[in-house]
Amino acid sequence: MTARRHRLALALIVRDPLPPLRADLLTLFGTELPRHGIGAALVGQHGATAAGASWGAGAIHAVGSLRAASACVLSPLWDALGLWRAWRAGPLDCIQVRDKVASGLLGRVAAAMLGIPFVYWMSFPIVEGYAVRRDAIGSAGRGARWAAHALRAALARQLLYRLVLPGARHVFVQSEAMAAWLAGQGVARARMTAVPMGVDAALFERAAVAPAQDARLDGRRVIVYLGSVAQSRQSDFLLDVVELLRADLPEILLVIAGDAPSPDEMAWMRRQIAERALDDHVLLTGWLAQRSALGYAVRAEVGLSPIPRGALFDVSSPTKLVEYLALGIASVANDIPDQQLVIGHSGAGLAAPMQAAPFAAAVRALLDDPVLRARCAARGPAWVRRHRSYAILARQVAEVYGRILARRGAKASA
Repeated sequence: MTARRHRLALALIVRDPLPPLRADLLTLFGTELPRHGIGAALVGQHGATAAGASWGAGAIHAVGSLRAASACVLSPLWDALGLWRAWRAGPLDCIQVRDKVASGLLGRVAAAMLGIPFVYWMSFPIVEGYAVRRDAIGSAGRGARWAAHALRAALARQLLYRLVLPGARHVFVQSEAMAAWLAGQGVARARMTAVPMGVDAALFERAAVAPAQDARLDGRRVIVYLGSVAQSRQSDFLLDVVELLRADLPEILLVIAGDAPSPDEMAWMRRQIAERALDDHVLLTGWLAQRSALGYAVRAEVGLSPIPRGALFDVSSPTKLVEYLALGIASVANDIPDQQLVIGHSGAGLAAPMQAAPFAAAVRALLDDPVLRARCAARGPAWVRRHRSYAILARQVAEVYGRILARRGAKASA
């Protein structure tokens, strides 16, 4: 299927390696939005495969490689070439840029030249991420490397907030908290739509998931964490919680189903486990195929979703909590805004601050009360289907595109 067969054709300039792996691209744009007549040609840099591959919503125009040393400098030029190829392949109704700053300006200019709307999609506060990186480098001394990162952060801030976002017909954001924060940066709230992370409800249907056949889980009180291991995510907090639970619950077993972004990070986590003598209470699986990871998840009584507070994560929309709920797993999540919203609206778990004692107490409350645990578990799947399935989210996003492009059509007629 190509974009020409759809009622509307988008060009999406993305930061992710192509072909895409993220669920919100694969499922939302690759599967669900085409059902509403919206196709999408992806523009960006390739990862493991060459340009020219196809996906369900249209074509992929990958130019350059994210693995190249010059990628951060050449990416806008590569995106310009990819966008030109997308335009050559067929008429475009809209240009959308996701989490790129310089290419955001490119998208705005190209959309103006073509007379079509420009849309920006912010799934991460990229400028603030640059600032955090600058400050981390500065803590070790202000040298040439710090100066380069400081310059990047300063230029990106000016580009994004003064040129890119003011020129966007609409801005999609990751959460209501991100929308409120961007409104404080001067973006009109009426021009923003929050699209939180969701799940493919069919994929996360518990009855379709085969439980992991791992004897290490037998006879244990299993709790689970699905996600990456990283010092920036304060993954050792999970071990703080297990240490407290182990004191009165020797059969506790935390399954961490996920990998680290680098071997050094995984080695750090293994050292933390060994130093606390938690080898018998923590199972660190490393990378698993999604179905295998879900097999471990459904063996758990409680799912854990601690996300560090701060400028970067407070505006995020974590996927793992919604995945637990879709699988019918009672959950404990900390108090970042989107997780508080999910727990409060669904009633499918407990919220606690990201402090070891109260978080462990919430986990223990669910483990000790099978009636409460079953009630929370039963509420999750239905709530996710109504509010956080990609089928529902796609319908909402399609309505926004419809309004954007309808205004364009009205102006053209006038």
